[in-house]
Amino acid sequence: MRSVLMLLFALLAVPAQALELKPFSASYTADWKQLPVSGTAERRLKALDDGRWELAFEASMLVASLNETSTFKVDGDTFLPQTYRFERSGLGKGKVVEQRFDWQAKQVVGSDRGDPISLPLNRGLLDKSTYQLALQHDVAAGETAMSYQVLDGDEIETYDFRVLGEEEVNTKAGRLDAIKVERVRDPTQSKRETVLWFAKDWGYLLVRLHQVETDGKQYEIMLEEGSVDGRPVKGN
Repeated sequence: MRSVLMLLFALLAVPAQALELKPFSASYTADWKQLPVSGTAERRLKALDDGRWELAFEASMLVASLNETSTFKVDGDTFLPQTYRFERSGLGKGKVVEQRFDWQAKQVVGSDRGDPISLPLNRGLLDKSTYQLALQHDVAAGETAMSYQVLDGDEIETYDFRVLGEEEVNTKAGRLDAIKVERVRDPTQSKRETVLWFAKDWGYLLVRLHQVETDGKQYEIMLEEGSVDGRPVKGN
């Protein structure tokens, strides 16, 4: 019994594993199913000189464009968002969201479509871009059910996910073994569907995303080429 207790205490004393981030870049084809033209998308993670990281996503096509950029720091096993900016143009009304995370004042300030944002900031809160890295990290760690507190516009939402299993994804970079994950939503509250695929052998890089909107419109991105920590992604 004594040895079992000592082992348990030793395990509890082990500090949480620090996040190990690897820079990546990936380009995708972007397909809006109801439109006759396709577009392109790019996603990049890079280290900045001041100790922050920057995650950027850009998607564009003939009639619409989307840009999303966040900066964050890493403290042990925790992501600490610093700034977030989202801009969409075309396909209806444009949209701009800006957020700044002040960890000393424990406050988020910014604007959503011109309306001011001011909310209390607690450790664990993520922006709509950084939570994707947290999801990527947790899937790599073998988690099968994940939940995040995410600042969505001017509200804090709970984003739930679950792993559906393993599935091979056929991309222009080759066939990649992936973990398939879906966003869990209450079907009585939302008809949106989001499914993501993360490549097991490439730092759990996002290689495919499929989304169905509430109006039935479908959107998908599929990996064309990418690199993780300087290594080109190559499938079977």
